Amino acid sequence: MKATGIVRRIDDLGRVVIPKEIRRTMRIREGDPLEIYTDRDGEVIFKKYSPIGELGDFALEYAESLSKTSGHPTCITDKDNVIAVSGVPKRELSEKRISPDIEKIMEEKTTFIMRGGDHKKMNLLEDSEKYTAGVVVPIISEGDTIGSVVFFSNESTPQMGEVEEKLAQSAAGFLGRHMEQ
Repeated sequence: MKATGIVRRIDDLGRVVIPKEIRRTMRIREGDPLEIYTDRDGEVIFKKYSPIGELGDFALEYAESLSKTSGHPTCITDKDNVIAVSGVPKRELSEKRISPDIEKIMEEKTTFIMRGGDHKKMNLLEDSEKYTAGVVVPIISEGDTIGSVVFFSNESTPQMGEVEEKLAQSAAGFLGRHMEQ
């Protein structure tokens, strides 16, 4: 943990304002849930809460099944990071920050599919052009986007079809309903 040098006071209602610079850097948006941790040394730690991150092993098994079925590397993300990956070495992608383009698709609650004539490359990760998203489907639970299912490739223009689109939509729908229970 590193110090930021920023000090804030608690107001009369017990609130603390998280500075804009930190919210921007950590991608904390209005309405985002935060978990609160404490320790014996008096530290209070706020951590972004990822409901889909709680799926852990289940999400990993689901990604593995999707990858085997589709023949494409697959990942499941929360709103900021890759939480489960199959079809490539996990250390390359696990817990890495997703690209702003994928965030935008989730925000808009739309499906993206790279088809034959498409020329717009969509990077999977924020700071890497190694992997390109071929299909991105938001995971929606109780009306809110909580993550996405992504088929990707290390080709600059992966060719995806209706089968991959339907598989990703089915997986996203299932995971969204699973989180509502």
